[in-house]
Amino acid sequence: MKTKIKVLSAIALVFCTATAFKLADYTELEIGKAIPSADVKMMDVSGKEISLSDAKGENGLLVMFSCNTCPYVKLSESRIKELSKLTKANKVGFILLNSNEAQRGDEDSFDEMKKYARSQGYDFYYTLDKNSAVANAFGASRTPHCFLFDKKGLAYRGAIDDNIKSASEVKEHYLNDAIVSVGTGKAVKTNSSKSVGCSIKRVE
Repeated sequence: MKTKIKVLSAIALVFCTATAFKLADYTELEIGKAIPSADVKMMDVSGKEISLSDAKGENGLLVMFSCNTCPYVKLSESRIKELSKLTKANKVGFILLNSNEAQRGDEDSFDEMKKYARSQGYDFYYTLDKNSAVANAFGASRTPHCFLFDKKGLAYRGAIDDNIKSASEVKEHYLNDAIVSVGTGKAVKTNSSKSVGCSIKRVE
């Protein structure tokens, strides 16, 4: 039974990471750049329209591209909630964006987003990125894919840490360390890492 579960999980992850578009078409935002599409209003699960500018905190903003369906997001949920606490402690805003436009009539619909946010106990913004417009502006390719801004511009981009499959085996806490650095006005030591996860499901 355990072997069967492992095989099914592996199949699900392979399916999830199958590229639905050419990643080369989307170049990641460069370190130091300002927040793109900062004033675009997006519908939050609270029913309010929120922009990245609205979500920004005193010291910066963490933007994470996420969704309801990706196995890698599900593996990261406990870490995402801890990141929420850490951003608050460091006066950094935090917002999740669901850019899976190709699944908007299914598991990543706005109604399903609201249900998912309630089931996870989200106490932070979770917004619908219509037509993947903001993801395109960021060059975001996967879920989860993280972009941390300080007062000057993009300070970190990439993964949450170095082991998305096992929180207990993490050795490098890239995003945690970056948030603390931004909160204390220090330079981020590691400002970029490779995002690992499911491809954002864009409409071609």
